[in-house]
Amino acid sequence: MATLASSSSSGAVHGNGGNRSTNRFSALQSLAAEQDTEIEDELARSQKRLRDLKSRISAQSKKNFVLERDVRYLDSRIALLIQNRMALDEKEEVREHLEDVDESQDANLDDRRLQQYSNLFFLLQSEPRHIASLCRLVSLSEIDTLLQTVMFTLYGNQYESREEHLLLTMFQSVLSAQFETATEFGSLLRANTPVSRMMTTYTRRGPGQSYLKSVLAERINSLIEHKDLNLEINPLKVYEQMINSILDETGELPPDLPRGVSPEVAAANPDVQNIIAPRVTMLMEIANSFLLTIMDSIDSVPYGIRWICKQIRSLTKRKYPEATDYAICSLIGGFFFLRFINPAIVTPQAYMLIDSLPASAKHPRRTLTLIAKMLQNLANKPSYSKEAYMMSLNPFVDINKTRMNLFLNSLCDVGDFYDTLEMDQYMALSKKDLMINITLNELYNTQSLLVQHLDSLARNDKQHLRILLDELGPAPAQVPRKENRTIELPLYSRWEMPIQDITTALLAENNITQNDILYMETKSIFVQLIRSIPQLADRRPVVLPGIAERAATAKDATLVRKGIKVKEMLRELEELRLVDRKDSYKLLTEEVTNELIHLGNLREKVILETRSLEAVYKTIGDHNQYLRSQLEQYKAYLQNVRQTSGGKGKSNGGVGVVSVAGKEQKAQKPQMLGPYKFTHQQFEKDGIIMETNVPENRRPSIFFLITSPTPGAFLIALHYKGREKAILEMDLKIDDLLEKQKDGVAMLDLEYVSLNVPKVLALLNKTFQRKK
Repeated sequence: MATLASSSSSGAVHGNGGNRSTNRFSALQSLAAEQDTEIEDELARSQKRLRDLKSRISAQSKKNFVLERDVRYLDSRIALLIQNRMALDEKEEVREHLEDVDESQDANLDDRRLQQYSNLFFLLQSEPRHIASLCRLVSLSEIDTLLQTVMFTLYGNQYESREEHLLLTMFQSVLSAQFETATEFGSLLRANTPVSRMMTTYTRRGPGQSYLKSVLAERINSLIEHKDLNLEINPLKVYEQMINSILDETGELPPDLPRGVSPEVAAANPDVQNIIAPRVTMLMEIANSFLLTIMDSIDSVPYGIRWICKQIRSLTKRKYPEATDYAICSLIGGFFFLRFINPAIVTPQAYMLIDSLPASAKHPRRTLTLIAKMLQNLANKPSYSKEAYMMSLNPFVDINKTRMNLFLNSLCDVGDFYDTLEMDQYMALSKKDLMINITLNELYNTQSLLVQHLDSLARNDKQHLRILLDELGPAPAQVPRKENRTIELPLYSRWEMPIQDITTALLAENNITQNDILYMETKSIFVQLIRSIPQLADRRPVVLPGIAERAATAKDATLVRKGIKVKEMLRELEELRLVDRKDSYKLLTEEVTNELIHLGNLREKVILETRSLEAVYKTIGDHNQYLRSQLEQYKAYLQNVRQTSGGKGKSNGGVGVVSVAGKEQKAQKPQMLGPYKFTHQQFEKDGIIMETNVPENRRPSIFFLITSPTPGAFLIALHYKGREKAILEMDLKIDDLLEKQKDGVAMLDLEYVSLNVPKVLALLNKTFQRKK
């Protein structure tokens, strides 16, 4: 809303000095003025592109959150499947997790029920205390599904101020309750509770992800490039690496370097100490570079994350007035680093900061973990009880503690949004296009949780929440995944006030005069006219009577109506002695000119923000493809399970029959597939070969033959041109490959070459895709 942005950001208002109530009403008036016409200048078009992009990012963020949950769930279920311990009903549950939703069928909701849900979800969105209370009442097993609905659906428009501010209001309520019920300072915000899960989930929204990528991606990628840089400082691991290296070089170990020593013996070894000393120095240098990058980015930290830090500080001071600044900063650091920054450093691929972390990058992976530990020890109370060797990095904490606390306190220095939220709420009541995209299961699950805890949430029969839930009745059961369609749910209040009543209420509440309104609306219309007539956009000085005349005599009927209207308004303002023709309406002209300058700057900001968010959108899209490829691997695996299943009850706790579309599928007769031929060059090009010992001049003569004698079983044979017999053969089971992937083992050793496990999995799934 361009006009809204322009009016609410202007400086002084004649007669009122630009006080908060006048500014708030000015923004509301701008909304009404905007409804006269759709301005089509370059700023409006840029803002529309930006709004559309933000909407796409919000929608894609939700899709990724859902996919990540699916991948985590299937990861745990597949592990059971590999171990042959999954019950038949669990297999059916896993199969349902892989079904696609059939969007072609309409949701079975009649108009009356749709209206009831519309009223309920408007109430939940606009009065965050209900969700705040619910989040404290649900169990840990229920919180993830509720958070999905809250963070990515109810307040899913992640760049819209009203939704963001309502969500933060909910956070304030949840945090207040957490502090009220805390029994001791040390346990605050540290345990794995619904509140801590909520805080972590909040950081995964678009603005947080965008910040992490802009601040950390370059640092992490440059570190990963040095894949041979080993900065391990655990004496036991360093000792083991040292004796393994000696063994490789000499074939034997000297008697004074036995295997299986204690951590104390390893730490006392002079050679180990000499290896660790320069590593400690380098680790502190790298950690310092990360720290400086994060501190320098304070102005880019999303407002919501800084505001949560502010609430943590404020609540701590109120609940524990004797708490030291150091103790308060440790709580702020616990949120900012433990829940936001460090997970992205330790698992950069999951946060879309890097394309991939190859198995050959085990040293950088360990370095990133150590960097995260160092930052956490700096931001929080360091504990060395489990990892005494980390004490060697304590100088990093001592040197940086003061400036870290200054940074954490600076994070809290942001303004509140209550005035803006009040205005946004008034605006929301006047709008008819509030809408959320929500799945049937999100509807039913939220309703079910509300009904379950209704006596705690709404004790009074006259409370709106209880009235709406009583009318809806019991929550329907969750539908199968295939039927879990997404609907567009319009949001509106049954207890809605007409816009005229809101205006009257604002006038009474804020002591705004009709003269104030006339002045602000006149300024707003002049800005609209200049934006609507391209020839006037760059003409200076601004001549208000000339602009009104130009509009009043234009060919466009809307401009004519506005031109005539603003001429009359200008005459009224002069009669009221609020402006003066003799000084060419100096004050009003200055305010209109300043507004246009602001809008010009705003357009540049909009264009820059759009470019930045386009990169974010691409990254989120790429991550979506990565997650989908993970699910495809699981689908292929489970397909093989179905084909190799025995009869129901015949398996000794093994895999058994899987029900598909309500019918049992019997094992099919094995059919040999392949061989499929691949050259050494092709595997190298596709990144399947990670390391090779084959001399370069012989590589063109090397090829691989892959066959699948039975579903889920494969034979990889390495051949040399001209020789009938294979040089090497290896039997593979897809179970083993998936287990390697689950355990983070990314390399498959074939003696002459080492293959990339995830890429081998993808190749096998693509090549041997069997038809049902």
